[in-house]
Amino acid sequence: MQKTKKFLIYNSIFIIVFMLLFSPVMSLAQPNVVSDNGGLVPCSNTPDASGKILQPCDFNALMDLVNNIITFILFYMAIPIAAIMFAYAGFLLITAGGGEAKTKAKGIFTNAVLGLLLAAAAWLIVSTILSILGYEGAWIGLKIGS
Repeated sequence: MQKTKKFLIYNSIFIIVFMLLFSPVMSLAQPNVVSDNGGLVPCSNTPDASGKILQPCDFNALMDLVNNIITFILFYMAIPIAAIMFAYAGFLLITAGGGEAKTKAKGIFTNAVLGLLLAAAAWLIVSTILSILGYEGAWIGLKIGS
């Protein structure tokens, strides 16, 4: 029991230090992550040298914004969080000695699957509403990076 506790403590410290050192690489702070102009908001209303607005803030820009937010939440938040929860539940299931820990791990697996299904259903509902409203941009929710 003492060796297992020491093993878990040392591994937890290693994982925390590794994530703190590795997190700047995974921060997704660079431009062109979701939309073509470097951010979530697809319009600028800034005129060029001739006075013409290249990216007006209109209805299509609003639909692009909704699409970018849904894409960001689904692909850059929901899937990595679900993967972390699957890994945590797998760790609990492997190290479970009794029935209570196995039940907890199975509950985490079930909740992670339900969360992914809920996120996919929300994406499907929003993409259907956007297509009904006349959004004619890239396929809704699938514009990942550039």
